[in-house]
Amino acid sequence: MTDTLLPWWLAIPVALLLVLSGIVALIGSAGLLRFKHVYSRIHAPTMGNTLGTFFMVLAVAISASHLMSRPILHPLIISVLLIITSPVTAIFLMRAAIKREYRQRLAEYGPDEPGYLDMPHKAPLPADLLPPQPEPQEHPPQ
Repeated sequence: MTDTLLPWWLAIPVALLLVLSGIVALIGSAGLLRFKHVYSRIHAPTMGNTLGTFFMVLAVAISASHLMSRPILHPLIISVLLIITSPVTAIFLMRAAIKREYRQRLAEYGPDEPGYLDMPHKAPLPADLLPPQPEPQEHPPQ
């Protein structure tokens, strides 16, 4: 039964990779809570998700390779797919936020910060997307 355990010289790097994975994911989650705007909030969880999963999958690949007595590299496919898909989903979320701001100029995006979403150079809203303005009422002279 003791032959299925990892030796200490291999268990320490695997444990460090797993702890590092948890720390990176926790920092990414804290960044999601700490940042105030949707454009800055999107970066922290995306990086934490990708890097945290990479460290975890690397630890699994190292320990499985030792236990199977042959190189096990197919768990790294998970990291490759995540590296490809995570930025794409972040871009889609940012584009959705831009379109939301474009359609609805005033939005609540922080717990206590109602206001405009921060964009460096806002273009004026096209006339067809502007909310209807009430007609000025003229009072007849008395």
